[in-house]
Amino acid sequence: MNQMLTELDGLEALNDVVIIAATNRPDIVDPALLRQGRFDRIILTHVPDEDSRKKIFNLYLQKMPLAKDVKAADLAKKTEGYVGADIEGVCREAAMIALREDFKSKEVTMQHFEQALEAVRPSVSKEVEEAYQQLKEYFSSARAKQIKEERAPYVG
Repeated sequence: MNQMLTELDGLEALNDVVIIAATNRPDIVDPALLRQGRFDRIILTHVPDEDSRKKIFNLYLQKMPLAKDVKAADLAKKTEGYVGADIEGVCREAAMIALREDFKSKEVTMQHFEQALEAVRPSVSKEVEEAYQQLKEYFSSARAKQIKEERAPYVG
């Protein structure tokens, strides 16, 4: 951590350099990383809503040989709490189930997706989403407090 902070704070000014970091564990981010001049923006990526899940399914389904009963809208309704990686996993698992059933299978049916949904569970529960929201508020308020303290007039 010390080495990374040293690199971020560096003695030389870095122009046109952007550092982007991502985590699925914001609860263990060191607050030192959030000080001014380091990671200035915190962006919470929310769990996809039904319409977004439908679009994600459409991306993964377009290259799959599907039976006529498979509809992205139906799958989106059944996948609350699923993120993009979960949806990809559902599609991959449905294809594997179809191949295990019949190696010469020409299409993936809704029944295969139903079985895949039993195997691939959502990675984000309501509790986890609420915890992320609380962390976002914590980081935002801690950041605002720090900025306010840094702008205090100098007394010397």
